[in-house]
Amino acid sequence: MNALYTEPVFEEVWHGQLFALTVHLNDSGHFSWADWSEKFGASLLRHGVDHELNGGEDYFIAWLDALEGFLTELNITGQKDLFLIKEAWKTAYLITPHGAPVSLK
Repeated sequence: MNALYTEPVFEEVWHGQLFALTVHLNDSGHFSWADWSEKFGASLLRHGVDHELNGGEDYFIAWLDALEGFLTELNITGQKDLFLIKEAWKTAYLITPHGAPVSLK
């Protein structure tokens, strides 16, 4: 194997974007890594109650849950805003032709 070739770090683009957003929020002083670790650890426990997490999609769903909880707890956004943006993305995804990039208008 070529030493310069590496496997992708994230399975999905949104996993990397979620990671980058979390790092940005920390770098911007919205929360400490200790606070993030506590919040994310609690989310992993909740999401891992029914089944063992595989470290892929389910891991990042737990990550998203923790970040959304943090954003509402810190009054950066509200549940209503999170709901509206998710619905907007869902609608955009459903009306976008297969293979075309999804975007909000």
